[in-house]
Amino acid sequence: MVKKKSGNSHAKKSSEKSEKRPTTVISKNPWVLVTIILLALTIFLLVANYGGKSSGEKVGEAFVDFINSKGGAQIEYVNFSDFSPDLYKVFVSSNGAEIPVYITKDGKYFVQIVSEIKTTESSDKKDQGDSAKEGVVKSDRPSVQLFIWSYCPYGVTAQKPLSEVAALLGDYADFEGVLYYAGHGEHEVEQNKIQECIQKIAPESYWEYAGKFVDQIYPKCGQSRDKQCDLTESVALMNSLGIDSAAVMSCVDSEGDSLADKSYKLAQELGVRGSPTLIINGKVVNAARNAQAYKEAVCEA
Repeated sequence: MVKKKSGNSHAKKSSEKSEKRPTTVISKNPWVLVTIILLALTIFLLVANYGGKSSGEKVGEAFVDFINSKGGAQIEYVNFSDFSPDLYKVFVSSNGAEIPVYITKDGKYFVQIVSEIKTTESSDKKDQGDSAKEGVVKSDRPSVQLFIWSYCPYGVTAQKPLSEVAALLGDYADFEGVLYYAGHGEHEVEQNKIQECIQKIAPESYWEYAGKFVDQIYPKCGQSRDKQCDLTESVALMNSLGIDSAAVMSCVDSEGDSLADKSYKLAQELGVRGSPTLIINGKVVNAARNAQAYKEAVCEA
């Protein structure tokens, strides 16, 4: 009986000794714990980096899915790069052309143009008129082109004041709205074609329509994103201005696609990168988005 008890006691001690062995080893050599942690971290990083797509690619593809879900022109993801600590520069493809888009790294916001703000002593002294005059090319009859997306919230802030300038200086210069892209849905595709066709069918009434579109149609149909809303309100506005809406809509059906494609190609040729872009006599002009600055830029040309 004594031997048996002694045997059990030995087994218990051996078991206790073996159970304590890993802790004993780690306490005697803490580098073992460090090695284990580093090994686990290495495995995690390998899985994170090679087991799935990078965050930038995911953000880019999510943006493409978002734009394509709205209808209109379809785009494809190309690639991305780190633009800043907070932004990805994502390239998408549309109609064979690559377009850069800047997206916050959390994937919540995007812009088309990122400009560096530089403030110098001389620039601080410039007034708004001087800013508008920069880079303007002279001509006997200026050509003024405003490149926009019809439902772009930034574009309409330029379209309204330029419509006022066009009404004032229409005998002095040629004003054109270039609806070169649709990224907000089918309602924008439709409106782009309508505005292009109004300029073909009733050019003398276009800028009055454009100004009232900003005031009346954009707030209502821009919020609903409804194509039928855009169509109904546009026809009503055209009729109120004496524009032949039937002729315009016939143009939309027969020539809308070709006119939109022509505007898109023109934007690519001139290097337009965002809405709005003001071009006078073939050159981009940086002017504040108000009637006074636009008027000074046109009068300087």
